[in-house]
Amino acid sequence: MSRLRIFDEQQPHNPLSVHEDHAGIASELGKVGVRFEQWEASQPVTPGASQEEVIAAYRADIDRLMREEGYQAVDVISLKPDHPDRAALRQKFLSEHTHSEDEVRFFVAGAGQFTLHIDGKVYDVLCEQGDLIGVPDGTRHWFDMSEAPYFVAIRLFTNKDGWVANFTGSDIAQQFPRMRPLTVA
Repeated sequence: MSRLRIFDEQQPHNPLSVHEDHAGIASELGKVGVRFEQWEASQPVTPGASQEEVIAAYRADIDRLMREEGYQAVDVISLKPDHPDRAALRQKFLSEHTHSEDEVRFFVAGAGQFTLHIDGKVYDVLCEQGDLIGVPDGTRHWFDMSEAPYFVAIRLFTNKDGWVANFTGSDIAQQFPRMRPLTVA
């Protein structure tokens, strides 16, 4: 189940509020300029589908965002618990950072946890299958995929070279809860 927990940046163990309905999550995130949407595939996506098949299933929503926001590139990333570099990949995203472009992810399968640090609050967003999150450029955040990552995600970029992080040097990410591994049937 998708979830948003909002914390005071000084109180990492006591959420100010918790939202588990999509409308509530979208409303709270919208107040701080973060996009949160639900997408449905236009055709079935089977496990092991190619990048082209995954993109084709969500083409209408992808094209809409590309028109609205000027994104220039799209790809699909997939990670499973047995990936040999999973620990290094996880570590790469766990520190607070920003980007000079929006970070847009749509979860085709599995889950990931985006944690945003905005105006003295921390917005911890567990995104699951069907969720799209759009983190505006310059927003301090970090991402956790758990010790046993499992997700397939569509990524949209303005910069055709893709994802470039600017790390803040803050240790705030170490103070907040990490993502727990999903139980995959």
